Amino acid sequence: MHGKEPLYRRVNTRTHGVRHGGSDYKFSRHIKKQDKTSRGSMHGEKQHGLDYTPLFRFLLSKVGQDWAEVHNQAVARLDRQDPIYWMVAVIEAERKPFVRIGENSYYSGLYVDEDNRLALVDPGLRLEDMRPSCSCCTHTFNGKPFVREYEPI
Repeated sequence: MHGKEPLYRRVNTRTHGVRHGGSDYKFSRHIKKQDKTSRGSMHGEKQHGLDYTPLFRFLLSKVGQDWAEVHNQAVARLDRQDPIYWMVAVIEAERKPFVRIGENSYYSGLYVDEDNRLALVDPGLRLEDMRPSCSCCTHTFNGKPFVREYEPI
């Protein structure tokens, strides 16, 4: 019997036209005046090709449940813990009604309340309240496309 599915997916990053930045090294490697501090490893901290949408859906489905259990379940099914805290604010000062993940994806902000339960920062926030920032992209809130049209200000 296999364990549960991971809460992330691998995305194709080798397709033609997929760009991930990081090309500045090729322009700076032949500069004559170069200090040794900039000659570090070319392999940075970024991990491309991972989509954490299943994690965000999982966290939203666990609102109202015990944080310790939810956290343990999520960590067991992830490659690292960082993406959990993109959405869940542990410190009160970090609470936001919604968080932006990527360019056009927005999710409800979560926090751990005084009873150690996962809760929404703004339970009254609805899809109808969200406004897109441009007309060229499809913006989503909790995985659903915005219903309002773009209105230039």
